[in-house]
Amino acid sequence: MPRIPLKYMLLPLGMALSACDKGLEEINRNPNASESVSPEFLLSSVLINTAYDYQREAYWEEPASAGRYITLVRNEDNDKFDWGPRGWDSYYARLSANREMMEIAGTMNQPEYIAVGKVLEAFNFAYITDLYGDIPYSEALLSKNEGIVHPRYDRQQDIYPALLNTLKEANNELSLLSRTVDATADPMYKGDALKWRKLANSLRLRMLLRISKNYAPAFSVMQEILNEPLKYPVFENNEDNAEIGYPGDIGVNSWPGGPLANAFAEFDKRKPSKEIVDALAERDDPRMEVWIAPVDDPNGGRMYMDDYVGVPNAIPAPYDYNGGSPHISRLSPMFNSNSHPMLKASLMTYTELCFILAEAVQAGRVTVAGKTAESLYYEAIRSSMRYYNVEGVADIRDYYNLPGVQYDGTREQLITQKWIALFLKGPEGWFDHRRTGFPQFTLGPLAASAVIPKRFIFPDTERAYNEKQYQQALVQFGEDRAGTLMWYLK
Repeated sequence: MPRIPLKYMLLPLGMALSACDKGLEEINRNPNASESVSPEFLLSSVLINTAYDYQREAYWEEPASAGRYITLVRNEDNDKFDWGPRGWDSYYARLSANREMMEIAGTMNQPEYIAVGKVLEAFNFAYITDLYGDIPYSEALLSKNEGIVHPRYDRQQDIYPALLNTLKEANNELSLLSRTVDATADPMYKGDALKWRKLANSLRLRMLLRISKNYAPAFSVMQEILNEPLKYPVFENNEDNAEIGYPGDIGVNSWPGGPLANAFAEFDKRKPSKEIVDALAERDDPRMEVWIAPVDDPNGGRMYMDDYVGVPNAIPAPYDYNGGSPHISRLSPMFNSNSHPMLKASLMTYTELCFILAEAVQAGRVTVAGKTAESLYYEAIRSSMRYYNVEGVADIRDYYNLPGVQYDGTREQLITQKWIALFLKGPEGWFDHRRTGFPQFTLGPLAASAVIPKRFIFPDTERAYNEKQYQQALVQFGEDRAGTLMWYLK
């Protein structure tokens, strides 16, 4: 189903709900227009916008640089980490449309859309608080029904338990439903309630690990989920991945690096980082050939004669590194495609779940029936190789017995392999780095700070239109700086 911009998605509903003079209403009535918006229409629009925008940021914006997957060689402000205020209107627009869907579904007695809407609500709110810290939550979507136009900021330590409960409710409700959402309205799971339940519970595991440092019940709740797989199903293979493909027919439905979405010049600004290229090269990793293109010119005139060369962070004239463009790797041609089987907008993957469980088991905090931290670690890597069709190549190269790959029980090794496997899939590389300190990155001489930013700075519009609540939020949160630690990182 094509992506429908939110500004158009919300317009028909506002028109349908607005009161107007009867005469004008009759004169201006379009006999071919819908009188209302159905939950099916809103679900597909919210889901596609959520997935596509989440993936675009992970490939195109700050998370790609902060995760040290991408180095910009032109307009490299993101890489220098001198980040200014960052708007959040698009996130809240999706949440508003999703809430509208749930309210309409309630009036139409379609609880299946409410349950799926809860999963999407939790995902989007979690992403916002992961980016900013304390955010408007409990009052954020009440302007229409309750007239609250200056929402207060909730503390992250209050938001996260509420979102975890929302996901738990969604799983329970989906398990009891006699019908599912329309398959044609669900481009991700085609109305499969079990897969939505798996996503809800896998997201709970992601979120619980993320806050485990400062949330005492985190591992006990994780264990509860793992002890009852029928009640709380989770991802079991790559077929459960929460992701949506790109038709590639028009720009908004195309991979953001493709020619329909952006010019080649924009694609060519984004070079693979030295960190990811070196990590792949050191391990003779077969995903290198899938993700990274060899340099154009294999001959002289450069410092490094390697076939694959990534660009370091925040250096002067990065476009001239190693002798210039002919001697710097691009991303592989598939990343300049409008559509490709391996390019999907991913919300969460089975690979990520395996690494989450491996970390928790390795730390001795949970157990997984029939699994060890080592077996989960290897399954995580294998599922990534399988996804990119290089599992056989990895076996031929004896990849799993190579130094640095063979399991050694350290958190650094596990998180580094997770970082590699989640290349350009969501912001998890950045989020894990700020949570664990791994992999250890070296920032360049032009970086604005000695460390990678920990968060986005609140939008300028909050100072202009929600000043009182913004200032009150800073009293409990701290300075509105990129380096301020949010609750679960302290």
